[in-house]
Amino acid sequence: MLSFEEKLEIIESFPELQRKDVSLGRVNFHYNDSVFDKKIVVQHLHPKGNGFVYAGNLQNYEVDDKGFVNIRDFSEADLRSIVKESIQSLSANSAAARENAIIGEGQEERWINNNGQTLLLVLEDEWWNIYSGLNLEEAFGSYDEAEDYLFDEGFRMQ
Repeated sequence: MLSFEEKLEIIESFPELQRKDVSLGRVNFHYNDSVFDKKIVVQHLHPKGNGFVYAGNLQNYEVDDKGFVNIRDFSEADLRSIVKESIQSLSANSAAARENAIIGEGQEERWINNNGQTLLLVLEDEWWNIYSGLNLEEAFGSYDEAEDYLFDEGFRMQ
């Protein structure tokens, strides 16, 4: 297990993070350029070695109900990796940020084909829009029309 000082050194090597000392000797690190309301990347890093990294937008980690992963027993490589991934997931260039820009508060579904290509079907202002990344591919007046198009193009709901 890495010591508190080793974890601090690793996390402080990310210049985009800002250190915030909190109570009981614990330390948080914020990513102020986050495109989400969530800005804390590292929470409650404790002198005894416990701490949490935000992974709410990541798929390869088991997170708690607030989207954090306990990093107590992480290796140096694992800690560097999760901090880097967390920052990327909160940045303007992340897939989560791009999808959030499209979806907003709208209803959405993900569709995938046999080649692994993913399309988003989003209800916006009474139109069912199909997006590939940030690009609008098609727009339909009803869900049934959009669904028929997706099936005809070889996609299935994910």
